[in-house]
Amino acid sequence: MSGQSDVRVQTEDFDAGAEMAAMRRGDPKIGAVAAFIGLVRDVNDGSAVRSMTLEHYPGMTERALEGIVTEAKGRFRIEHARVIHRVGELQPTDQIVLVITAGGHRGDAFAACEFIMDFLKTQAPLWKKEQTVDGTRWVEARGSDDQAAARWEPRQA
Repeated sequence: MSGQSDVRVQTEDFDAGAEMAAMRRGDPKIGAVAAFIGLVRDVNDGSAVRSMTLEHYPGMTERALEGIVTEAKGRFRIEHARVIHRVGELQPTDQIVLVITAGGHRGDAFAACEFIMDFLKTQAPLWKKEQTVDGTRWVEARGSDDQAAARWEPRQA
């Protein structure tokens, strides 16, 4: 599908409602909008989290996210997709990531949103460092994220 795609990596917070409204404004093809918002939790792996610092590789991160969105648009019938990912130091309850997809029908909008988020977690060059009561630690990749992304891979005949 052709249409609008928007990828941003930024330190500033975002307004999810305003982003969704801007995406669908004036487009009569839109019958469904799906969104995911990821937040900083106050506990991870049993330790209290005081803050989280997200680092990225400027330019490379945006290109990786754009590639994921392009792949989603090739797999699902969506008109628009938007990904906003924050970097820098964040506190518990802060918003980290916003994924919005819009298309004619809910099934494709939901699936594309989930697909983008699954691949963002496994393929985007972003690194998380948590400040906990026990000290600072890098957040390791989770096997469950790899499993979630693997279900989207083309099946071998």
